[in-house]
Amino acid sequence: MVTKARTVYVCAECGAQASKWSGQCGDCGSWNTLQEAPAAPPAGKGGAKFTGYTGSAAAGEVRLLAEVDASAEVRQSCGNGELDRVLGGGLVQGSVTLIGGDPGIGKSTLLLQVLAVLAERDRTLYVSGEESPQQISLRAQRLQLSRDRLRLLPEINVERVLATAEIEQPRVMVIDSIQTVYTERLQSAPGSVAQVRESAAQLVRHAKATGTALFLVGHVTKEGAIAGPRVLEHMVDTVLYFEGDPSGRLRVLRAVKNRYGPVNELGVFAMTEHGLKEVSNPSAIFLSRHETPVAGSVIMVTREGTRPLLVEIQALVDECHGGNPRRVTLGLEQNRLAMLLAVLHRHGGVAMYDQDVYVNAVGGVRINETAADLAVLLAALSSFRDRPLPIDLVVFGEVGLAGEIRPVPNGEERLREAAKHGFKQAIVPRANLPRRGGRVEGLEVRGVSRLGEVMGGI
Repeated sequence: MVTKARTVYVCAECGAQASKWSGQCGDCGSWNTLQEAPAAPPAGKGGAKFTGYTGSAAAGEVRLLAEVDASAEVRQSCGNGELDRVLGGGLVQGSVTLIGGDPGIGKSTLLLQVLAVLAERDRTLYVSGEESPQQISLRAQRLQLSRDRLRLLPEINVERVLATAEIEQPRVMVIDSIQTVYTERLQSAPGSVAQVRESAAQLVRHAKATGTALFLVGHVTKEGAIAGPRVLEHMVDTVLYFEGDPSGRLRVLRAVKNRYGPVNELGVFAMTEHGLKEVSNPSAIFLSRHETPVAGSVIMVTREGTRPLLVEIQALVDECHGGNPRRVTLGLEQNRLAMLLAVLHRHGGVAMYDQDVYVNAVGGVRINETAADLAVLLAALSSFRDRPLPIDLVVFGEVGLAGEIRPVPNGEERLREAAKHGFKQAIVPRANLPRRGGRVEGLEVRGVSRLGEVMGGI
């Protein structure tokens, strides 16, 4: 008869243990922080106390760093250029990748497409805990994917999943999703923090021991606090998040952690009737070229990972009819908008304390860098004065609290990207001018160092 592993309840705040669950931790007083976890085995027969490092455990092997093989890891293409870009060049053996995002945004669709391609040359396994085999087969048929070599396992027990993986020996395995998987070692329901963490730990150990490339799918709610990606990020090698409106056409896949490549790399996909398609030129999507100049619109060049992107920044400044003027941003940081408007007032003499200001990055892209500062200010000023900017103008630059225009990384690369898309004028920080008289063909570049230098023509 197999005895069930004993469990304890550990406080997530102070680490105190309790034999049974209660609403409040008895040590630190925190509420709803007790989580189920497997109990550690006793130190010896009868639970003998620790008396020093004289047990039977063998010492670990210590190696010099120079003796470790530093050759590059072996990668294989996923058959999807945008996913390869986000992963850092391809899929690494033994890597564990977590793909998070809102339900219905396309996580399962993308992985089914990738696995259908990899199954043609490698042994793969798709473990489904949410959908039936019939549903997955219908989706593959709708996406016009080859189903001849795609192996499917409908299972949610992690021990049975690992037992099957030992027999099948897949080189690539997908768990869809980690919230549905449970382990027999714990009594809590699937999806709880303890179940997700313990199940993922067993899967990660299997991937590292066998060299299997593992994909874990995790759902994120609107609050972002459900057990899943948030408790798994430190356990996996790569964390990818889907962004975008599930009801829209555009999907953005962003890397926020990657042990095998650069962070903040971006992959852009378009949802079609045949699944997610790569967008090789995302700047064309993020730009909405107006036939005539429009007030409150300006084009900037942002940089996502290794790729420059042209994005349209739109601003709408309208008279405030309430007591508190609104500061609303979509795709940009709201606190930074408030700071930039204060700089505009202090060093540009333009006050918007009685105006509502709305700023949007077109296309649903999220901009995290400070290179958008100058574009945000020029768009807001253009809308406030109702004076359109030239449609062939591109701007970028960081704005400091003293009103100075500070340089941003990779300025010349951004200018070449703008020239490639037909822009004729550019306003950039003076320090980002092409060095040693270098010119960007077809682009007239103007360097500025103070905010006042760019306000005269608006």
